[in-house]
Amino acid sequence: MVDLVSSLPDDLLGHILSLLTTKEAALTSILSKRWRYLIAFVPYLEFDDSAFLNPEEGKQTREGTRQSFIDFVDRVLALHGDSPIRKFSLKCKTGVDLDLLNQWICNVLQRGVLLIDLSMDLGHRCMFIEIFMSRTLVELKLGSGCRIAFGPEHISALPMLKTLTLDSVSWSDSGQLERLLSACPALEALNLANVHGSYPNVTVSIASLKTLTIKSVSLSGPAHVFSFDTPNLLCLNYTALFEDDYPLVNLEYLVEAQIKFVLTDRLIKLVSVRKNGLLMLSEVQKLIRGISSVRKLYLSPGTLQVLGQCSQAMPVFNNLTFLVIESSMDIRWQAMPVLLKNCPRLETLVIKGGLVHCVAADCGDACTCISREEKGRSLASCPVKRLEIREFQGTLREMEMIKHFYYCFLCLKEMEIYVKDGRPQFLAPLASDSNPFKHLLGRNVIIKVHGSLT
Repeated sequence: MVDLVSSLPDDLLGHILSLLTTKEAALTSILSKRWRYLIAFVPYLEFDDSAFLNPEEGKQTREGTRQSFIDFVDRVLALHGDSPIRKFSLKCKTGVDLDLLNQWICNVLQRGVLLIDLSMDLGHRCMFIEIFMSRTLVELKLGSGCRIAFGPEHISALPMLKTLTLDSVSWSDSGQLERLLSACPALEALNLANVHGSYPNVTVSIASLKTLTIKSVSLSGPAHVFSFDTPNLLCLNYTALFEDDYPLVNLEYLVEAQIKFVLTDRLIKLVSVRKNGLLMLSEVQKLIRGISSVRKLYLSPGTLQVLGQCSQAMPVFNNLTFLVIESSMDIRWQAMPVLLKNCPRLETLVIKGGLVHCVAADCGDACTCISREEKGRSLASCPVKRLEIREFQGTLREMEMIKHFYYCFLCLKEMEIYVKDGRPQFLAPLASDSNPFKHLLGRNVIIKVHGSLT
């Protein structure tokens, strides 16, 4: 029988092998002499020591797993020779000698690797500094277990780095992050996740940055102080406790923002005390004013709740055309009237989590919580043309709110409703072929009812 696959060109076989895991690709070297060194044509090497825990035989001993993993990495790198590498990924939780890790990293750096993704258990040891001197790296991901320590003399520049991700990384002192960022003159995307108290004061000052993602929800340690000096930033995704401070917010050309404030019982109690509450809310206002140029905005339930406490200082979002708010049963809509009034160019409004929220007297005309004659005209003055409601359950209260929106959004042209999966069976069925809102008359508004949006 003719082996047609083996007769294919080396580059094509290398591409086929790159579709497999590195472990599977390495196993092909035992097929024949033809396949022995083909792994050298695979530009993506991904090593994960969890793959060496055999589920059929039970977990190996930690030492056995560690040695098997070391032998495998050594063998693959040896087979790979001096071939170029585009991506090197290393997930190592069993503990490997730091000198050996440094040897592997230096190996791929010397071959012009473009992407490095590391997650390992270094304990209290600090990782190698060579990685911060690469002239070829385009993307660097450092995950849990990576500990960084270097002085100014240990980092010159990462001139090609476009994307940097730091997730649960620890630092020897609070100035390490700023020194690293200052060495990335071409950085366009920065992702900071699980920001810990080890560097509570964070200044992001990068003129080239286009996308910034920060997730800072540590419940221990001091509040964080974030300064944003990123005048060319286009997209911000920010998740944090709302007690953080923002001395500098330079986001002049921001296009899209997701703001997710996390509330805790402690923070809710602090806000209830007038002096503490006013101070914390004034800090929030700095960030909200700084993002007022956005065109697309997402607000989490916690953010909506916080904005309700400082709605009188709400900025005008002159460029905003697309607004997404997420509601929940325990969130008040106090911010909604002012928010809608302060979006003079809003075209699309998306409400996630359904229309049910905490009943309150200060929602104005944004809902039907409290019936009274004069509730304001925030809906009537809002230019929104398209309304999308997700996770709709069809309760009597929600049905009334649909009717309210239908008649009060005077510029509305289209309403799309996505019904929540698993809604209570005692509620009437909602289906697109039997529109429950066809009785609404007097407006030229198209209403579409869909199944769950997944």
